[in-house]
Amino acid sequence: MPDLRDWWRRLRGHASADAHAAMTDAHPNQAAASLRALLDDGSIPAAIRSGLASDFARLESMLAKLERGEVHIAVFGHVSVGKSALANALLGSDAFAVGVLHGTTQQAHQRSWREVAGNGVHLIDTPGIDELDGQAREQLAFEVAGVADLVVFVVDGDMTQRERDALATLARTHRPLLLALNKVDRYGEEECASLLARLRERARGMVHAEDVVAISAEPAPLKRVHVDAGGNERTQMIERMPEIETLRARLTAILEREGRTLAALNASLFAGRVSDQVGARIAQARQDLAAKVIRQYCLAKAIAVALNPIPVADLLAAGALDAALVMHLGRVYGLPLTKTEAGNLIAVICAQLAALMGAIWGVHLVASALKGMSAGLSTLVTAGAQGALAWYATELVGRAAEKYLVAGKSWGELGPKRVVADIVASLDRDSILREARTEILARLRGVS
Repeated sequence: MPDLRDWWRRLRGHASADAHAAMTDAHPNQAAASLRALLDDGSIPAAIRSGLASDFARLESMLAKLERGEVHIAVFGHVSVGKSALANALLGSDAFAVGVLHGTTQQAHQRSWREVAGNGVHLIDTPGIDELDGQAREQLAFEVAGVADLVVFVVDGDMTQRERDALATLARTHRPLLLALNKVDRYGEEECASLLARLRERARGMVHAEDVVAISAEPAPLKRVHVDAGGNERTQMIERMPEIETLRARLTAILEREGRTLAALNASLFAGRVSDQVGARIAQARQDLAAKVIRQYCLAKAIAVALNPIPVADLLAAGALDAALVMHLGRVYGLPLTKTEAGNLIAVICAQLAALMGAIWGVHLVASALKGMSAGLSTLVTAGAQGALAWYATELVGRAAEKYLVAGKSWGELGPKRVVADIVASLDRDSILREARTEILARLRGVS
């Protein structure tokens, strides 16, 4: 994934004209290639692709948007702050509903605005955030950011804590932000300047100072009183034009300079999030499958040990099953192991286990010898305990091998001693032994 924040920093004025031109052409192509690679990745399991169907559909939509050269701008803020009025003022038509009812806009709406530098620019009007709790507000903010390449955050006075929280949430999406102080026709010149200064201070680190602007999307009508020759008064309400030129000029400048890169930035960020989700789900699916595999081998080894009447031979059979388990786990994690590699890995694990659990292996050997000395008569007495110990040992071997494979055939910085010790400490031995003994005895009674 390209260094997205570096793109934005350099485009804000730190790149030469030639470098900017090269980036403007390269970024949409890089983003489109990234999206195509993710969409066409044949290694993604069908179940995971199906579980993320809506995200993959959005990737398709974003790729098409990139190919069409579109840029999307979202207008965001709390209820009745003037978001729809601002969108209409930019469009020059009443495309979005504006009303006095609390929360006129209930869902996001989109309209085409204008052609800027050959790009089709679309405005998205969003629902207000007043009546949403923190979790819902954050979800809405990320959904808006997911379809918008740039966000205009609208306020009509000093920011409330809820607005500041929402702005911070949007800022964490790394989406370019503009902060518009609306309804400035209600304020005097000094009061407006003071409000802008406070907003710039509150938005420091989230919005560039030059991107905090004053507007009046729908100024209140101007009231004029006329007195005729006879002394009669007549009131006239004069509609005033929106005062949004500062914001319009700022948007146009950004779009002409950075429009295509903004779309590429948005698409790449979203593709990165989807890729992370895919990776997390694949890892979870592998972990779930590995847990089932380990349990199957634990049961197989426990039964093999419990049923084998020949002293020590049961331990040899158990070793072969451990090797098969490790090789099976290698296939689960896409890191196949040879018999030699599996044997070496088990040797390392068992060496650490022996140092930690010598007593368990001693009991295991005593139980094996007891089975032979009693000519099999005490099998039911010893098999449950011996099989349970075999189960537990295989659980430890499997978990340690899994850690090794998850780290890419490496023990990581901790080394095998610490990894094995952590696994032993994390597993509830008594619980595992009780579960194993219960299942083994049930199987043995079924056999007999």
